[in-house]
Amino acid sequence: MSKSIVLERSTWQELAQEHAARVAPIAANVRKRHRDATRHPVDDFMWDYYTLRPSRLERWHPGFGVWLSDAPEYLNQRGYETVDGLTKVSSKFVEDRSESFKWTLKLLKETSDREPRFQCFGFHEWAMLYKLEPSEVRHEQLPLRLSVKEIADAVEAQELKCTHFDAFRFFVPGARSLNHMILTREGQPENEQSGCLHANMDIYKWAYKSLPLVSSELLFKTFELAREIRQLDMQATPYDLSQWGYEPVKTETAEGKIEYVRRQKDFQVRGQMLRSELIQQIETALKVVI
Repeated sequence: MSKSIVLERSTWQELAQEHAARVAPIAANVRKRHRDATRHPVDDFMWDYYTLRPSRLERWHPGFGVWLSDAPEYLNQRGYETVDGLTKVSSKFVEDRSESFKWTLKLLKETSDREPRFQCFGFHEWAMLYKLEPSEVRHEQLPLRLSVKEIADAVEAQELKCTHFDAFRFFVPGARSLNHMILTREGQPENEQSGCLHANMDIYKWAYKSLPLVSSELLFKTFELAREIRQLDMQATPYDLSQWGYEPVKTETAEGKIEYVRRQKDFQVRGQMLRSELIQQIETALKVVI
């Protein structure tokens, strides 16, 4: 493999410091909430559902194909090796995990190629609340803006159009049969599509699961998009988030559905761009190593 990109220590240290500075305020807020035992309905999802810790998001990775000069700090990190005095992402690491990377690549490509759909209106969270009393809901610390009957009536007024298994698996049992189809983990690659908010949030998951092959620059872009999407995801629920400054997107109304789809389409375009970058980075590494 030719050393197409070699970064001197001063250069890569500057990039690493810039990355750490971007992440630092986010990580500080997470740690403060942990110390204070407080919760945030949007931001906590990025650490409760997704498994990358703030300290790992703060850590800078150049990505596959970039060689670092004078970088002993990376020798104790998973996935790195030194060749001819330069440090890089290990080819053996990529080779050993090639089947996992191929599966991820297949999922990303099929999601990207499939026609996007915009008819779900965010009702996955409603299906998680269907006919539950307030004391039974998943986010029990959050007040509801609608009654149990109003939520059930809204769910029953339309066919649910969820295509994302990791949302569907949290439906209450009584709501699963109301979906347009029963989703399974095995069928995930055949059903994921780029109009889905959760599929676009999960670009972040596939990026961090591919570390250190993927660059921290791309990883942070996917994190920012996922956090922004999560805001709409919660605004479109029957929860009342006004005390955190979030106005509801009332998808039980025609106006709310229009607003939801408008923002959903914007996220789809942005998600496709980042998905393409992630595909390219994984594909490049596999082509070189395999």
